[in-house]
Amino acid sequence: MAAKEAAIDRFLHAYPRTAEAGREHPALNGCEEIRWAEFPGCPAGIPALLYGLLDQAAAAEAQRVLTSSMFDLAEMNPAMPELLPFLLRLAGDPELPERSGLLDHLIMAADYSEPVDPTNEAMALWYGIDGEHPERERCRAVFTRYASVVEMLPNGLIAPDGRAKLRRAAGLP
Repeated sequence: MAAKEAAIDRFLHAYPRTAEAGREHPALNGCEEIRWAEFPGCPAGIPALLYGLLDQAAAAEAQRVLTSSMFDLAEMNPAMPELLPFLLRLAGDPELPERSGLLDHLIMAADYSEPVDPTNEAMALWYGIDGEHPERERCRAVFTRYASVVEMLPNGLIAPDGRAKLRRAAGLP
């Protein structure tokens, strides 16, 4: 956890104006009201990274730090269902810097939110069963709630297999 907080501190030191740059973007309304640090392994500085996604100079680094803060090797952070609405709304903004990288982040979240077959012992051992990771089902619910955003994401920025993962997560054919 300390490493995640330190990475956000380094990000803020390198890009001190990002927190102010994105405050008025409607996609991020409410991001500061979430108590991010109350989720296991989630740093409190997530809003700063979300604002950083809107800054042309900081967007790539904000995505990198956000990814390392929200994903481990075999699982995503339990706060991901809270983060997804912000990411999905941002992904719908054609003016977003580094939009293709954000779409990759969403594809990763869709991939991590897929149910694990409990009869596949290797997968269940590696990723844990869904009952141990309610964030998977909650993420699928968020993708479903934002299915209209998933449908309108541009084809040219998403590979067909990534689009299929996003559509599956959103419950779309």
